[in-house]
Amino acid sequence: MIRHGLGEFAQRLKLPRAMEKAGEWLNLSLPDSESSQPTAVRVRLAFEELGPTFIKLGQILSTRVDVFPPDWIDEFEKLQNRVPPLPPAMVRKLIVDALGAEADQLFAEFDMQPIGSASIAQVHRARLKDGSEVAVKLRRPGIADKVEADLRILAHLAHLLELEFPELRRYQPSGIVAQFSRSLRRELDLAIEARNMERFARDFIDDPFVEVPRVHWEYTNAAVNVQSYVDGVPASDLARLRDSSLDPVLLAQRGADAVLKMILVNGFFHADPHPGNVFFLAEHRIAFIDFGMVGRISHVRRDEIVDLLSAVAERNEHGIIDVLVEWTGNTPVDMPKFADEVGEFMFQYEHVPLKGLNISQLIGDIMALIRNHGIVLPPDMAMLFKALVTLEGLGRQLNPEFQLVAHITPFVKELIVARYHPAALLKRGRQSLSEGLEMIAGLPRDLVRIGRDMRHGKFRINLDLQRLDSFGKQLDRSSNRLTMGIVTGCLIIGSSIVMTVNAGPKLFGLPFFGFFGFMLALFNSVWLVWSIWRSSKDL
Repeated sequence: MIRHGLGEFAQRLKLPRAMEKAGEWLNLSLPDSESSQPTAVRVRLAFEELGPTFIKLGQILSTRVDVFPPDWIDEFEKLQNRVPPLPPAMVRKLIVDALGAEADQLFAEFDMQPIGSASIAQVHRARLKDGSEVAVKLRRPGIADKVEADLRILAHLAHLLELEFPELRRYQPSGIVAQFSRSLRRELDLAIEARNMERFARDFIDDPFVEVPRVHWEYTNAAVNVQSYVDGVPASDLARLRDSSLDPVLLAQRGADAVLKMILVNGFFHADPHPGNVFFLAEHRIAFIDFGMVGRISHVRRDEIVDLLSAVAERNEHGIIDVLVEWTGNTPVDMPKFADEVGEFMFQYEHVPLKGLNISQLIGDIMALIRNHGIVLPPDMAMLFKALVTLEGLGRQLNPEFQLVAHITPFVKELIVARYHPAALLKRGRQSLSEGLEMIAGLPRDLVRIGRDMRHGKFRINLDLQRLDSFGKQLDRSSNRLTMGIVTGCLIIGSSIVMTVNAGPKLFGLPFFGFFGFMLALFNSVWLVWSIWRSSKDL
């Protein structure tokens, strides 16, 4: 932190004093190349030095367009895993530990040089005994223990952020770290990624234009994932794509339709569809890889997305406000000011035709609006918006005329029609009636339980007061100072009385106990002044 110019941040977090002095002890100074860099750049450099957990955290934070401004998002997106590949001897040991046999016993061919190397795992190309081409993903040794240690540190830092940075509390640092911890632990388990792949394969089983690698479960567990090898043109290699017979315009259309189907129809989507995770195959088919980071969207969320897009298309300010306020949760919002800013936002798009809407710009404007009011998106929505922005960027790399909204519109219309279909209305009606009857049937029982608790003195009201623990500590410190002040006053009065009594042992010609009392009172007074000055400095 100190090396990258974040020492003040460490001080404000009230980390141990050794941390504050580390810069002097280790003679660490900010490099000249970084001294003029923005804070976002220095944070990104610090994350890269801190290793895989913090790099993954930065990649997750790059999805939080509701929390961080665009310049921070751009820096988080630059985070890369620069990890040297494991030596062949270590690779052989990992295979034996994970699968119980040597690589030459399990595979007809196995290339010891990885085709991809990241902080959590590296990937090798191989061939099974039956001739199938596969990609073997091996988890790095000891990575799970390192990640768990880093996650404990992150949880503690998030707690300190909420205590010492009141302005950041609304962004729920502990909640972000908890979400990140769950995501990273799932990514460490390669069997979970394999199950995600199978779920996507089932969702697209009838789509001839989307391919998901097949999992070879007999070789797959938490430490290794063996899947069919995807031999295609990576979306990141535009030069190779131009030299092929594939049509980029058609590929952009099919890729957009596939991702939108994941989001709006299946409710289970690839959360990181960047060019490195997308391959183009013969007959203009599209393959997705790396399913470690996925998102889930409930039916309620999908309805909210449809309502938001419909409100934008219809220039309906109230519809937009209703959806955004629903996402605020318990965050207090200045509704008159919020409504005015939504009106200004809609005025910018008043004469823009629907086919001319830029989804990335639209999402960016909505995120700026909710950031200004301290609204924090639910994690699933933040990941969804990030996926849409990434998708539109990939589409425009393939086709400069690509318009994502043109692909979204048919899905939205279809979902609106399906929502008001008689069968759907009947289903929702039955569900609402059932929930209402259950509530009415359980009401007498709940009232009896409340009455019994009140009669036996067990009735309780739980209040969730933020910073109550910190308030208790402040109250404790204040009462300690008050006690010390009273004791000091008593010492001064008592010592003054003793000084008038010419008896007992003497020190410098003065009564010893009176002199000792005055010295103790002086020490207490200095401590009180220092304590009050220190507390005012920390505020």
